[in-house]
Amino acid sequence: MSQSPESQQFRIHQAAVESPLLGPDDPPVYEIMEPARPSPVLLLCDHAHHAIPGCLGDLGVPRETVERLHIGWDIGVAEVTRLLAQRLNATALFANYSRLLIDVNRQPGDATSILAESDGVPVPANRALSDEEADRRLETFFWPYHHAITQSLANLLRHGPPPAVVAMHSFTPNFQGLRRPWEIGFLWNHDPRLVEPLFRWFTQQHPELTIGDNQPYSGREIGFTLDHHAGAAGLPHVCIEIRQDLIGDPAGQRYWAEIVGEALEAVLSSESLHKVEHY
Repeated sequence: MSQSPESQQFRIHQAAVESPLLGPDDPPVYEIMEPARPSPVLLLCDHAHHAIPGCLGDLGVPRETVERLHIGWDIGVAEVTRLLAQRLNATALFANYSRLLIDVNRQPGDATSILAESDGVPVPANRALSDEEADRRLETFFWPYHHAITQSLANLLRHGPPPAVVAMHSFTPNFQGLRRPWEIGFLWNHDPRLVEPLFRWFTQQHPELTIGDNQPYSGREIGFTLDHHAGAAGLPHVCIEIRQDLIGDPAGQRYWAEIVGEALEAVLSSESLHKVEHY
């Protein structure tokens, strides 16, 4: 499955979404890395970046806060995902706008979908948001990204075996005053096909690591993207969380992309994994 990055040819697609919320200088809603001959795995990066459209200003949150803190995006994980896509010759999707606008990994309408306060930081522009304004964010940032996931999965299914779906996230070293001991965590709900062999691989190859089983979050409580696209379709899937202080610079990103990439190569090479099963 692995090829040298130099031998791979990736096309980069960027979404052109028409919306009153987007101006000519705003970045695309999402980006797709697509190799010429993709392997049967789809990488997803729900919180890749922290863009906010110009017409919404800063949402009432200092720009430095949005860029520096987890409330705005998953720090470091976009580059890890790019490196993994190159190593695995995999299609990868990246959501470019901040989760403060609307969280693409939450059920629309859920209390956590558009937060008026995130980790103690007020988001004034999200207070008393009208249904019309919330729907406009759904149509601009949420549904185009999820439609792109659906289309990418359809392309993979048409041209190869059922793909595995891997969602990449990062988490803060501390939460509510407590140090989080895990370097990496695997989030899952019903389907154990990816998480069980990943646990075995990491336990054998990196016994020095503290690995989270549905930590620091539970895949049984959080995980709209994987449940909606992979779980419902019977595709093997897992969410991988990496602690942000470990991937905050290029060296850390390369190191963890190497570890996770090696593990995924080993696990995804099993032909028995690539089948539709409902749990």
